[in-house]
Amino acid sequence: MNSLDSAFSTSYFVAFLMGLFSAVHCLGMCGSIIGSLTLSLKREIRDSKRELIPFVACYNAGRVLSYTLAGLLAGILERVLTSPFGEGHGHRLLQIISALVMLGAGLHLAGWFPRFAYIEKVGIGVWRRLEPYGRRLIPVDTLPRAFVFGMIWGWLPCGLVYTALALSATTGDVFRSGFTMLAFGLGTMPAVMGVGIMTSWMVRLSSLKGFRQLAGVTLILLALMAAFPGLNPMVRHTMMH
Repeated sequence: MNSLDSAFSTSYFVAFLMGLFSAVHCLGMCGSIIGSLTLSLKREIRDSKRELIPFVACYNAGRVLSYTLAGLLAGILERVLTSPFGEGHGHRLLQIISALVMLGAGLHLAGWFPRFAYIEKVGIGVWRRLEPYGRRLIPVDTLPRAFVFGMIWGWLPCGLVYTALALSATTGDVFRSGFTMLAFGLGTMPAVMGVGIMTSWMVRLSSLKGFRQLAGVTLILLALMAAFPGLNPMVRHTMMH
């Protein structure tokens, strides 16, 4: 495998950054789900941040665990799909596909490519089977219930999650793929935790056109670095050492 490719694809920082800048999308996709969780709690819990935070944290822990499991599956699938092409060529092909998906996601976040949302239809079949189980957990009145609720809703079709999965599939290793998705999930935590705790502030932030465009342009730059690893300063640093 080309060392430039390897240095970029195993960058968990890139996945974390993707998750961090997905706040705009997370608020739209997960806001209503967090709302369902919050409204199903007793009023005394909803009115107390100290009691509400553990429920939101358990929900997010379950969600991030689902992302990590999806990353492991992506790593296994990568092995199967690239074997006919050989390790080097197969990895490079996946890297280009990942860059194209990231480019589409960046343009979508910036408001320049709304049709990218159609990618979310990919997971509709799985989601239709899981959604009824999530609804049965409402009201989410215990912490273990919130954790399982988060695990199920972590499979909600989401273009940004699929973008991160495309990146994770380029790592060339099943466990690195899982850790990449873990990093992405941790990056989404501020936005999704904020929905449940600092709702009004987070909604105002996501509505700012400049913030949306900044998030989109950031993903576009990451896509360019994925397609042309030599542009990535982290890669050049690795090569020098």
